[in-house]
Amino acid sequence: MLSGVRVPRMNAIMERWIQSCRRELLDRTLIWNQTHLQYALGQYERHYNALRPHRGISNASPLQPLPDPIIDPEAITRLTIRRRDRLRGIIHEYEHAA
Repeated sequence: MLSGVRVPRMNAIMERWIQSCRRELLDRTLIWNQTHLQYALGQYERHYNALRPHRGISNASPLQPLPDPIIDPEAITRLTIRRRDRLRGIIHEYEHAA
């Protein structure tokens, strides 16, 4: 694969994505056919870009604004977390329940 002339970091970014995809999805999934592969990759891409916390500012997801900090100690003890399984439990997504 050829990389762009003015994008020297592109290979490193794509290698990181491919390693994550392979380690978190493809090593744990038996792919049946091309349709199943495209579905699984689409779900993983959505999870990776929108919902997966990344290293960085406050461990926030990249396409969402930073959450408001919880300062009240009573609110911290009453937190409820919801877990949503994607791809039959291979990927777990967590969010605060309202």
